[in-house]
Amino acid sequence: MTSHSGAAPEASETTRNATLERCLSVLRDAKHDSEQFAALLLVTKAVRAGDIDSRTRRRIFDAVGFTFPNRLLASRESPAGCPEHMFRGLGLTLLACFCTDPELASHSQILNKIPTFNNILASPSDPDDMSASSVIDDVYQCLGAVMGTPRGPKELVSQGTVSALCQAYVNRSYGCDRALELLLGLLATAETKCWQRATPDLLAVLSRLSEQFHQAEDMTKFQLCDVLPHFVSPALLLTRDRQGSECLCNLYRGLVSILSSKLSQSQRDPALKLAARLTQACGSEWIPVERAGSKFLALLVNLACVEVRLSLEELDPAAVDGKQEVVTGCYILIELGILECMKEEKPRLREAQKMQLVRIMEEAFGAVIHYLRQVGEQKLKDPFIFASVRILGAWLAEETSSLKQEICDLLPFLIHYAKTLFQERDKARSPSQHSAELAGPGSPQGSVWPRDALRFLLPGLCHLTAEDRPREILISEGAPALLCQYFLHQWELLACDPQTSAPSDSIEISLQTTCGVFLNLVVTTPDLVRRDRCFSSLMDALLKSLPALLPQRDRLVLAANVTTLGLMVARILASSPGLHGTPPAKNFFKAAICFLSQAHAARADPASQCLVMAVSPAYEAAWADLRELWFLGMQAFASCVPLFPWLPQTVLRSRWLDDLLRLLSQGSPISVDFELLTALQGVLLELARASQQCREVIVLQQGKELANRYGMAALEQCLCEW
Repeated sequence: MTSHSGAAPEASETTRNATLERCLSVLRDAKHDSEQFAALLLVTKAVRAGDIDSRTRRRIFDAVGFTFPNRLLASRESPAGCPEHMFRGLGLTLLACFCTDPELASHSQILNKIPTFNNILASPSDPDDMSASSVIDDVYQCLGAVMGTPRGPKELVSQGTVSALCQAYVNRSYGCDRALELLLGLLATAETKCWQRATPDLLAVLSRLSEQFHQAEDMTKFQLCDVLPHFVSPALLLTRDRQGSECLCNLYRGLVSILSSKLSQSQRDPALKLAARLTQACGSEWIPVERAGSKFLALLVNLACVEVRLSLEELDPAAVDGKQEVVTGCYILIELGILECMKEEKPRLREAQKMQLVRIMEEAFGAVIHYLRQVGEQKLKDPFIFASVRILGAWLAEETSSLKQEICDLLPFLIHYAKTLFQERDKARSPSQHSAELAGPGSPQGSVWPRDALRFLLPGLCHLTAEDRPREILISEGAPALLCQYFLHQWELLACDPQTSAPSDSIEISLQTTCGVFLNLVVTTPDLVRRDRCFSSLMDALLKSLPALLPQRDRLVLAANVTTLGLMVARILASSPGLHGTPPAKNFFKAAICFLSQAHAARADPASQCLVMAVSPAYEAAWADLRELWFLGMQAFASCVPLFPWLPQTVLRSRWLDDLLRLLSQGSPISVDFELLTALQGVLLELARASQQCREVIVLQQGKELANRYGMAALEQCLCEW
């Protein structure tokens, strides 16, 4: 019985193989096109592309090659009584058969047919025409095969397939669902290039999808939550046109409808991921400013915090792995909540909403800390751990008063984690690779996930090093040495290409914040500076950095940080051989004098028409960010004068002393506030005490009279004693 049941399929297979062999024999021996064409018709009837193995498919290709299919595709007319474009259909059937072989799918003879495939998809077709539908099926099979090859996505994007697929989907042409699948694949592998080449077409697809998302009242709404994130791009904000605004409005309304309802986890998670993708691309711009938008924003952050707590508190670490994608999306929404709670100008949230969200976010961060404390060494390279550390860094940058004990307990892990990633990257990556990494995920250069954990922890460390207990832990865990290595590495990156745009912004901010951390350590723990070798290395780096940095006027705030930190460290390490009149030391102090001396100038007061001392035009734009650093730098410079006997001569050669006295003589005492007066007197007084030549210059330029006029009692007394 069993043997009989298998006999019929075996006989059918034997017959089909025999027919195929005859066809292949005819193809090999054909002397005319008509013979070859007849054999090809038999081949297509004998087998379908998906029913043959790779060996047989290769035999068909060896018998046919690309030449004859190319001629078929180029044929404009079909024989009388035959379907329109029959030759083209036969050629495409052969190509579809060949494309199921990955090697053939990447062949140049297939890749150069991409424009032909695109034209077929973009052309109107009759859904009732079976021959036309068969042609389109073959085109989709070819495009899908090409996309699966290493070169495929790049070739498809560069040759216009994205636009063709978009048109096919928007026009609801035959096979439009397959067009959407291919679009999703291309966006997943080459999102930025797709948007660069086909922004209007992709927006048209998003417009249709978002409208459907808004209007759907069945499971389609939830299914679209998985599709829509692929089509959300920052281009939505760049276009700023009616279509983009309508897309955002429809997406907002659809998400309000979903997230305001009672949902199962399988329904809620995709909606949260879509909201996160919108936030990642557009910030808070997709949420209306009015009261309803404010309420939804608070709801969104609330739901994200609840999801984080449920996932990280109640699940064991192994179970969290299955929730990583949605929790990472929730981190994006929580970061939006942090930004909105900190916003003072045109806030979207009321004070009561802010206070409530801060309490809820505090609970969520308690869960993040709980999870990170369980992380083992084997998980340190997991991107989800990085995402968790990153969002914690965003919280610490704004809020260090809560969860103090929990944060202190976690600090050893955070430093170990940052050190592990930094040292690994330092070994494996060149500066150019790191610059690409800074460009971020989804960017043309971006890596899968950035590895610079310190960049996100630095603002929080700046707050924590100002507090006794966290500072002690950070010092005991080797944070100063790590930060010194990090500073040197970041400076190397910045120095590689001073004109670099976006990545260098991140590097510059990291350097500024690192200087802030070191300033806290220098002020609060001078003994640490004397005994820890890393500060000597840092001093050497600062001596060399400032002269190169100062000419770059667009980096004035960074120059202020480097100047002030260098002066603060120099006064503690004054006995260091590297500061005893060496060329690097002298060049540093020359640059420091240049920075400090150019901050103020005499300017005409519009009201009184008198000259007053004011911030110089070159410093005005950045003065709010560097004001405190300048005053601290003046104080530190004054402290350095008696410690370095050669420094007064450097001041005299720079003409700063002359310029400062001239500035005082031109200005009015009323225009100089007490803080500025104290800073100026501090420098003048130390120069007068340390150098007879400086005293002479001050006296010769009416220093006593100026001291009296400006109320500089200490300076006046010093000059009178002399």
